[in-house]
Amino acid sequence: MASSSSPGIPSSVLIIGSGAFGLSTAWALCKNPRYKRTAITVVDRQPFPTPDGSSIDTSRIIRPDYAAAPYTRLATIAQKRWRTDFAPEHYHEVGLAVTAWGPEQKYVSASLANVNAIGTDKTEVLHSPADIRRACGLEGKDEWGSGSTGYINWSSGWANAEGAMMWLREKVEKLNRVKFVEASVEKILIDHKTNTVSGVRLTNSSELKADLTILAAGAWSASLIDLRGICKATGQVLCYMPISKEEEAVLSKQPTILNLSHGLFMIPPSAGLLKVARHGHGYINPLTVPHPESEDPNETITISLPYTHVDDPSQRVPNEGQKECRDFLTAIYPSLATPSRPFTKSKICWYTDTRDGDFLISYHPKYKGLFVATGGSGHGFKFLPVIGDSIIECIEGQTPEDFQGRWEWPKERIPEEQWSGDGSRGGPVDMVLAEEMAKSRGRL
Repeated sequence: MASSSSPGIPSSVLIIGSGAFGLSTAWALCKNPRYKRTAITVVDRQPFPTPDGSSIDTSRIIRPDYAAAPYTRLATIAQKRWRTDFAPEHYHEVGLAVTAWGPEQKYVSASLANVNAIGTDKTEVLHSPADIRRACGLEGKDEWGSGSTGYINWSSGWANAEGAMMWLREKVEKLNRVKFVEASVEKILIDHKTNTVSGVRLTNSSELKADLTILAAGAWSASLIDLRGICKATGQVLCYMPISKEEEAVLSKQPTILNLSHGLFMIPPSAGLLKVARHGHGYINPLTVPHPESEDPNETITISLPYTHVDDPSQRVPNEGQKECRDFLTAIYPSLATPSRPFTKSKICWYTDTRDGDFLISYHPKYKGLFVATGGSGHGFKFLPVIGDSIIECIEGQTPEDFQGRWEWPKERIPEEQWSGDGSRGGPVDMVLAEEMAKSRGRL
């Protein structure tokens, strides 16, 4: 893998995917003097900004509020960058209320303890639904919506995700170091005699070669290597509603509210649009596909893969998900949830979930020349300013100490129905996208 002139440093790197992990890694490579002679290529199946990529959206929560202390530490570093020199014009620090009424309260308490242990953020404990309503400016009194207890981190906020990704892409392009290729990857090139990866074959039969291939394809990663029992793609609900300038002037100053017991949250509106969404267990989309690592074209595996509005331009969130978002809005802001104000847009955001919410940032245990950076689990975007540097540390065998044992390739594969999660997910379980879509069609 190493070039003769720079021992240990690859002479060429190919990154599959231009989402948060992939683009941040390209940026980090460009800035790192050890890689000044390394050729860098990024390949993605869609033109940038990738319309159905999980990092392309109106907003993403930016927070250090985690029940796992290592993520609190790293997110705190990232948040300092959001405030100062990393796309600060796209960051809005209005606070985040983390609440619950069920067993997820344990996650809320641990998260508060971790944030307070660092001691740089301003927090306020919310002891009751009345406290939550007051602090968040809620109209409704339904505890199902607000949660019963929680806290606000007034030092958390949200970012215009697409704006920040465009900001970073421009920074990378100006360095004139990265070759961007718009093409679909059909297969990772594996020499099974030596278990060595040399690049990828594209759907047009051409090949891209590199000393080191980094798989950062998000929820599509499982189509290129076997990730059964390690990662799975889950579709999450996003709904949008137009809002008046007067309403936005009021609501834009309120904190984001995230109720972990059902995963529903509302981010303050911007640009005339209000977003209500669910960070839950999600939909799966099981498909039987050719085994990505096999030379036998008849060998198949069944995995969950994204099905998006790019695949079907008429796609919308199933009725079940839209109803949940509507019920949540009714519970916290009933004046916004009247029948005359429907959601005018909805889409499905695809997470790359792992069994415990930890990222997968590791060399492949079998194939030399293949590094995997995926498993964002619905919380990776906030690390955009720093995750590329962390990925390079892992590539160089210097995984941050507090993430050792978290980001490595798992020692065993665990059936998905046995995954424990990180304690932050609520709402419905075991939903299959096609089944929910069929139910929605049946109601028309």
